Amino acid sequence: MQLKDKVIIITGGARGLGKAYAEAMSAEGANIVIGDVADCSETVAAVEAAGGRIAAANLDVADMASCQAIADLAVDKFGRIDGLVNNAALYGNLKGGRFETLDEGQWDAVMNVNIKGIWQMCKAAVAPMRQAAGGSIVNISSLAAVYGLPYGLDYAMSKAAVIGMTRSMSRELGRDLIRVNSVAPSAVKTEGTAEFMGEKLDKALQVIASGQAIQKNLNVDDLTGTVIYLTSDASKFVTGQTLMVDGGTVLL
Repeated sequence: MQLKDKVIIITGGARGLGKAYAEAMSAEGANIVIGDVADCSETVAAVEAAGGRIAAANLDVADMASCQAIADLAVDKFGRIDGLVNNAALYGNLKGGRFETLDEGQWDAVMNVNIKGIWQMCKAAVAPMRQAAGGSIVNISSLAAVYGLPYGLDYAMSKAAVIGMTRSMSRELGRDLIRVNSVAPSAVKTEGTAEFMGEKLDKALQVIASGQAIQKNLNVDDLTGTVIYLTSDASKFVTGQTLMVDGGTVLL
């Protein structure tokens, strides 16, 4: 088991990718702590049914007290924090449009959750990671950050900031043996993507796949291996990197 006995927090764990990460990482031996503004009971039930150990809490990453509470839960329940997967983000319910027409309130909300939320979760988790003599932070970015996303400037900008934050934090935290990396997937077939694309979903997925070297759309399990790798000891000398899981769309 690649993650045996590691304690890993996953934000945005109620559904979609967050739920998939929780199930896959638990299967690799990790003790999981998930948080979301939505009900996490489905994820908890799935992990426990497979014999895994999991704790869950209501989590609003835009609220520092909420971030601190889930970090405290991880330590109280499992004794330490070894990994943090910053998956929570505003995406599915965003209203797209030309950049000059985007709603200011939505813009502020996206920056508050997608950028500030990661910063705050890292602040909450880093002290226990130092006490554990190291750890791994995985920030979920997006292909949109490097390829561009027309009619979704707020989302694309927030995900570009995630990459910059990842690089800067990796240089600060390396002395503590805390690695910080990001993952930038193409469009993944999740509930959030279906909500974001709406009636254009099928056409959009077809266009996205056609621009990839591997011309098929990503499913949630196409990403879990990358996140497991980055939180495992197999990547113990990898930090500050952004792994493009995009079927070969952007070649760095």
